[in-house]
Amino acid sequence: MTTLTPAAIRHACTVLSAPGLIRLVTEIDDNGPIPPRSLTRTLPDLPVPQLRNSVEQARALRLVHNRPGAGLSLTPSGSDLADVYDAMARWARHHGLPAAVCDFTSRVQHTLSLYAVPAALTSREGREGAPVIETGDAGPRDLLTQWLHQNPQLVQGAEPVLAA
Repeated sequence: MTTLTPAAIRHACTVLSAPGLIRLVTEIDDNGPIPPRSLTRTLPDLPVPQLRNSVEQARALRLVHNRPGAGLSLTPSGSDLADVYDAMARWARHHGLPAAVCDFTSRVQHTLSLYAVPAALTSREGREGAPVIETGDAGPRDLLTQWLHQNPQLVQGAEPVLAA
């Protein structure tokens, strides 16, 4: 098994924090494939350039693919990432982060930001007194780490990429 470096984790968390990517993956996970030419109707609040970039990024990361007749669908990797996003949002909601009332995307982004900073994970208090992402079974940190190990294409752009 490979070891993820802090740089690789930061890079992965930055990429996975993109609002358009979070919305795209969770929309398909929640509601099924997006029919051809229906992307802007499905996610009307996202600007078209951001939407196109999110789809290109999701394809490059092998999270989505076009299924003939069905449209834009999640790959098994994309489906697994949706589960990671759900776990992160649940954890953040449980801890009232980043605020007592906020949206799903903000909760996922906040949890990823905690994971991206190693000091937040080694201190019992975490950053600014915030709860630390637990390392217990099936916690968001463990799920993300497992997903990153299964999807090394995401961290290949970070230097150094992976330590053997």
